[in-house]
Amino acid sequence: MKSALRKVSHHSSLLATVLIALLCALPHVGVLVAAFSGTLETLSHLAETVLTRYTLTTLALVVMVGAGTCALGTGAAWLVTMTEFPGRKWLEVALVIPLAFPAYVLAYAYTHILDHPGIVQSTLRDVMGWGPRDYWFPEVRSVGGAAVMLILVLYPYVYLLARTSFHGQSATMFYAARSLGKSAFGTFVSVSLPMARPAIAAGVLLTAMETIADFGTVSYFGVQTFATGIYTSWFSMADRAAAAQLSLGLLAFALLLAMLERSNRGNARYTAIAAKEPLERVQLRGSNAVGATVLCLIPVVCGVLIPAIALFVMALDSEQNLLSSRYLGFIQNTVTLALIAALLTVCAALLLGAFHRSFGGRAASAALYVGRLGYAVPGGVIAVGLLIPFASFDNALDAWMRETFDVSTGLLFTGSIWVLIAAYMIRFLAAALGAYEGGISAISRNMDAAARVLGQNMWGVVRRVHMPILTPSLLTAALIVFVDVMKELPATLIMRPFNYDTLAVQAYRLAADERLEGAAVPSLVIAAIGLLPVILLCRKVRRQT
Repeated sequence: MKSALRKVSHHSSLLATVLIALLCALPHVGVLVAAFSGTLETLSHLAETVLTRYTLTTLALVVMVGAGTCALGTGAAWLVTMTEFPGRKWLEVALVIPLAFPAYVLAYAYTHILDHPGIVQSTLRDVMGWGPRDYWFPEVRSVGGAAVMLILVLYPYVYLLARTSFHGQSATMFYAARSLGKSAFGTFVSVSLPMARPAIAAGVLLTAMETIADFGTVSYFGVQTFATGIYTSWFSMADRAAAAQLSLGLLAFALLLAMLERSNRGNARYTAIAAKEPLERVQLRGSNAVGATVLCLIPVVCGVLIPAIALFVMALDSEQNLLSSRYLGFIQNTVTLALIAALLTVCAALLLGAFHRSFGGRAASAALYVGRLGYAVPGGVIAVGLLIPFASFDNALDAWMRETFDVSTGLLFTGSIWVLIAAYMIRFLAAALGAYEGGISAISRNMDAAARVLGQNMWGVVRRVHMPILTPSLLTAALIVFVDVMKELPATLIMRPFNYDTLAVQAYRLAADERLEGAAVPSLVIAAIGLLPVILLCRKVRRQT
């Protein structure tokens, strides 16, 4: 009897694992089929008109954001880890906070500050007596402006990984380099930096994937990238083939970055140092100490304080009532989507992880690999890849029902909340899997074996052994997915049900209409909730200090 129950448990778990993996693979297959189903005329038209511009702009953004986050994140990590200067302890934690802000929220704030009618240029004209055309001022709505917004919110990826790597390095090699006449900076360049290179490269690749996935910032600034091109082709031009072909190009680039990140992560183990000796921080004094404080303070001020103050002032003048029935509806829609998506994503991660741990095999490993790919795929690509097959199925079913029973089924899946939640799950499943694997690594396999000897099947082991230990990790995963869903914009814009708007969509709409004061209200709510997982990260950073 127990053997039969174990077989049923194995088969049902295998079936569920395969279904999740197929759902995660569906956007890739949908984009591929739709792209090659389109005519060559569409592709030729894209190549002649916009493809070169989309490619060059996207690559320029990736290069600028990668270089900026590498320099800012690595420099800040080295300063707070290797040196001692005024304010180091609280700056070490504060440098993580910009992660709470979506890049498009910073774009709204800085446009309000730096645009022609903004406080900076208005003050310059008043003080200097200049006319509108008597001076030059950098244009915030540009490729460079979009790159700066993305750098300010994405550098913590590099900072966190580089900081962890610097913390793990032995002091022996550092002191050996200093004894040979190297300065602190020379030692950083010749010893510390090469050892931390895999971690830094992994962080830069993560920022590159986030850059190509960004839609809100580049769309608001009028920067034409693959992400904006997909949305324009789908809605403005009503050309699904063009949207699919652009999605295929972006998907190929995203998967290439994912392969590079995975390869780099695999090589990171060679940077470990066997014997770790604590490193005594270099005490900076005088101008060097002031410079270090200022350098670490700039990203915190520019990435947190200035946009938060600007958004708050804008919100006061917006005449938007956050407690009105309309805004309560936006909040309810946002929280509903985020809660359901977080619950289902964590459950899917638990199923994939538990099946792989219990049974192993190629099927379980392949399912885990496919589940992790979603993080590398932009939300707009997932939206197109899901809508095309589900729309085809809905239309085929409706045609068959009309012909057979003279009954119209309408659109059962397309435009429903469940397909949108499926897109969220595919996009953020990798984050939940990462949290699960971090927690499960602390559980010895001997505990699983002991539970199996006592007659527990896979789910018995999960319920009685894993869950009491995994609960904090799973709650963290749910919180991360919850906040990521709240901030997600491109997939929500494309796939949301009719008249079903979220806080992110409302902020985007108001900003697109140049009603920045109104956009500040939902933006502040998104940023405030985004602080929750960042607070967890800050607590972790503080414990390691």
